[in-house]
Amino acid sequence: PADIRDATQARVRSPPAPVTDVARLCVCDLLVAQCDVNCCCDPDCSPEDFSLFTSCSVPVVTGDSQLCSQKAAVYSLDVEANPPERIFKLIDQVNPSIFCIHATNYKQALYLKSPEIPTPENFDQLLDKFGGATFSAEPDSWNLDRDAQNPPDANETSRYEYGVPVQTEDAFLRLPSPVVSSWCSDANPAGFLVNQATKCIRSVSVEKCDSIQALSMLFYINSSILAVPKSSQMVNITVQSIVVQSLNGMRTLLSSSDVLRLPMVLDELCINAVLGVNYHITHTDTGEIIEAAAAFVLGAISKETLSIEQSFEISFTQENTQPVPLSGNPGYVVGLPVRAGFQPQGYPFPAAFLSNKHSQLTILHSTSTQDCLAAQGARAPVLFGYNMISGCKLRITAAMKCQPLAQTLLDVLKGQSFPEYVASFGNSQAQDVLDWVPITQLHISEQNEMVSHTLQSSCQIPVSLGIEVKWTKYGSLVNPQARIVNVTATITTTTLKQLPSGRERIIPITSSVVFTDISSPAEPSYKAWPTIDIKLPFDFFYPFV
Repeated sequence: PADIRDATQARVRSPPAPVTDVARLCVCDLLVAQCDVNCCCDPDCSPEDFSLFTSCSVPVVTGDSQLCSQKAAVYSLDVEANPPERIFKLIDQVNPSIFCIHATNYKQALYLKSPEIPTPENFDQLLDKFGGATFSAEPDSWNLDRDAQNPPDANETSRYEYGVPVQTEDAFLRLPSPVVSSWCSDANPAGFLVNQATKCIRSVSVEKCDSIQALSMLFYINSSILAVPKSSQMVNITVQSIVVQSLNGMRTLLSSSDVLRLPMVLDELCINAVLGVNYHITHTDTGEIIEAAAAFVLGAISKETLSIEQSFEISFTQENTQPVPLSGNPGYVVGLPVRAGFQPQGYPFPAAFLSNKHSQLTILHSTSTQDCLAAQGARAPVLFGYNMISGCKLRITAAMKCQPLAQTLLDVLKGQSFPEYVASFGNSQAQDVLDWVPITQLHISEQNEMVSHTLQSSCQIPVSLGIEVKWTKYGSLVNPQARIVNVTATITTTTLKQLPSGRERIIPITSSVVFTDISSPAEPSYKAWPTIDIKLPFDFFYPFV
């Protein structure tokens, strides 16, 4: 009917309700629970703080600039008032461009969803879906009802965002940490996707052991986590494991973690006191928490102990993904492993790098026997910034065959699967092609009369592997980040010649890593004053020398 068609067209023509509440959006709010200077939209700033501002660093805050019509928050300062005051206005802003978005009716475009990374297993499926000349990105259903699209709480966030405190049914998930001194403060909230590890000191008393909440497991798991902020959906914190630590430091993993162990006094000891908690949160790609677990370390406290050190840690993992250990964010941290990987053979395109077994660059690990044949398979990770050298000894007799021996030595030096690429940053992702540096492999030969084989002609065996990692300081001079720009692996071989029967010789096999900083010196931001090449009179500075 015409009236239904006209009503439907009217709903489509009407401007959409804003997805983002610009009155709550503040891009200059960088400090948590602190007032940012000249940030007029910072909710942590008081009128006294505004009176000290000289200007508004962000005078206008808008949402999506491509919308035809939207709200804009305008901030300014009334300097004539005594004291100066902040002025806030919420106005309607119209986009003058004829190419603008009138209605945002594609819900999947309102948040960032991690794309599915092609693998040999799902490549055919993705090729069938996206391999044609065209493909449809249309959602399953289009809802033209504005009221259904934009409920009253549409402006409220329906997912966790980075750094937002993880909410529980009573407040937020606590991660005790030292604030001013080394003493524990339970007011530190755990931020979403913010991996943290803290240690602090807590005052204890054996007589009051069972009444100190922070020593009980219930204090850390009794409040359920909200799946998304301000929702009624709860996620219970389950106990993943319990480790009991004795007074001498020996730890024992309990076979069952179903029974809660509460602190209690026994023979002048406080047993089952919480010494450490490790939270592990699992979330979806849309920012919804679906699982929470806690691993505990419980210990005993003697009567003479007045304080204990507690450790707390929290980590986040996206569902259906394997956590990859990082070596920095973004630049490498000295002492952490250099991340490495390889590109599988037959991969349809060089769009992803898959990590090796340990996702690390490794070298030969020296053993106590110094026997190369016994050291095969023993590897040590290459730590960023640490020059390393290791080796072993090879005993060769005249009965040994050269070619199998050469392959064995090559496996000892390079390992079973030597990587082809190294991550340029400590947090490089496998799908970011430009963040991976190929390893340049060189072979050089040295002519030495050493040992023999059963063949008449001489052959080459590898005797050393030298890895040179060139890195540079990247980014701001205030906080430079370590970035790997080049990696060269050099295999040195030597010639084996015939050895008399019954004779044997021992040759050293070495492996080394050298890190070279190739950062260019910082250039001054000013330009040097021009010089004038003239000769002054001999008494120009008289009477001064």
